[in-house]
Amino acid sequence: MRKLAAELNANPMSLYHHVPNKEALLRGVAKLVGSRFRTPEGEDRPWQERLRQLAMDFRALAHRHPKLVAHTFSHPDFIQPGDPFWLSLTDTLAAAGVPEREISRVGAALCAVFSGLLLTELNGALQRWATLPPSPDVHGGEDAREVASVDTDTLFRCALDAAIAGVESQTAASAAGRGTGGGNS
Repeated sequence: MRKLAAELNANPMSLYHHVPNKEALLRGVAKLVGSRFRTPEGEDRPWQERLRQLAMDFRALAHRHPKLVAHTFSHPDFIQPGDPFWLSLTDTLAAAGVPEREISRVGAALCAVFSGLLLTELNGALQRWATLPPSPDVHGGEDAREVASVDTDTLFRCALDAAIAGVESQTAASAAGRGTGGGNS
């Protein structure tokens, strides 16, 4: 709060006339940053492209504000029902054919995957993990150098492909269950 007051050339105590505490200030900043998130255009595009664009836009926002995003991810309410990200995600899942009763569950799983992936990318863990040998017995050699050369863009796309395949699998299983009377045949 002192640093902010100094930037504003104001008395630190005067900030408390506008916000009750530091946490409220950070929530407000996070809400402002989140409001800048733009949902992908093009409802005529396949849902896979829409989900890919949504995740990439979420990642771009995280890279523009890494410290704020890392702080925000530590709070369980960082995604709200009316947020543009959540609305776009649930619309995309509906377009994918995810049954309405499962959209929130699948959406929550995707939020956990993307936020976890982004948090580990932002804090450096993802890069470190990518350089680990495939087993404790490997201490270098071609395999370790090959893994170490993978960049975070590639890792993010790999995780995104896996998430899309998971949604496709989920919708296929749900469709099969509906086609056989819910699997009770």
